[in-house]
Amino acid sequence: MSKNTNTQSLHLSGNKIGVLLLHGFLGSPASIAPWAQGIHSAGFTVSAPRLEGHGTDWHDLAQTTWSDWYLSAEEALLELKKSCEQIFVAGFDMGGALALRLAQIRGSEIEALILLNPSIGDEGRFGKVIPLLKNFIHSVKNSQSATAAPDSPADTYSRIPLKAYGSLQKLWKRVTEDLYLVDIPMLICYSENDQTVSPISSEIIMDEVYSPIIREVVFEKSLHNVAHDFEAQELIDESNEFIFDVLSGNLEVDDETELINAEFDSIVSGLSLDESSPTTYLDELDRIDDEHFVQPNPPLPTTDHLGRVAIAGLIGGPVYLLIEFVTGFDLLGFGPWPGILAFIGGVVTSIVKFARPDDDFEDGAIV
Repeated sequence: MSKNTNTQSLHLSGNKIGVLLLHGFLGSPASIAPWAQGIHSAGFTVSAPRLEGHGTDWHDLAQTTWSDWYLSAEEALLELKKSCEQIFVAGFDMGGALALRLAQIRGSEIEALILLNPSIGDEGRFGKVIPLLKNFIHSVKNSQSATAAPDSPADTYSRIPLKAYGSLQKLWKRVTEDLYLVDIPMLICYSENDQTVSPISSEIIMDEVYSPIIREVVFEKSLHNVAHDFEAQELIDESNEFIFDVLSGNLEVDDETELINAEFDSIVSGLSLDESSPTTYLDELDRIDDEHFVQPNPPLPTTDHLGRVAIAGLIGGPVYLLIEFVTGFDLLGFGPWPGILAFIGGVVTSIVKFARPDDDFEDGAIV
């Protein structure tokens, strides 16, 4: 962990408007401190909790799951409500995913969301092998560049604990599945050249949530952590302006939202609870006898010892190649050849084992 600043929870007292600010994966409140201080300068009360397992050592993070991080955020929200009448929730990186989760569960208690480069998925190949690698490797080096500005403080762990990363993937999945539950105003800010979280995450969020108002801000000069980058002041200004606009009701609903609402009202107005109304097309469909195609359910083929050897080669070979390719660890000292030979052996064995002896390939397909 960086030794540049205090990594403990940050609380800045202000008026009765509270802003809960959530840091990202591997980070700490220090990573969003300039953002927190900028929002506080507008008079708001700001709480930036240190999420469980963060701000100490990566070994501590390895012992936690996304439920622990969410609990830290929820406890901070409840504490902030004790002194504030209205609450906004802002989140950076993984903090954005946690902010969305809070809105999905406690949306009625939150005025609006502010998201900065929120992460809800991993577009790279690294994420696809985590479920396998976490069983063999404890951590990998964190080599992502968070800022474009020179001399920006390092504010994250130098290593990524893979079990914790695997739990982060579970958080992403849960949040993505329930995006339709988010129906409060949202300010979403993202960097065009973010090398850590793809802007695709922000696009998915804007497409899938049911927020009546979504304000979008794109940063062109900054990388992942805008709070410590070239456009930090713009982030602060946009955040404060959005909060004031929500409080004053000075927000415009976009044309698409108005069209959807109008169509919904039109549909609802045409519905009737009067059972004496004429028969509808749906009523006629109910009278039609359903005819369903019943799919045959043949028994699964069984495998003997030779079949299990074939399957082991087909699966074990690529797994060996994947581990050798991703980690560079040469288990047997022969490079990728053990994996290649195992796969070829599995293919040959499966052909010998599973090809039917009565197949006649010269006579065409068997119907």
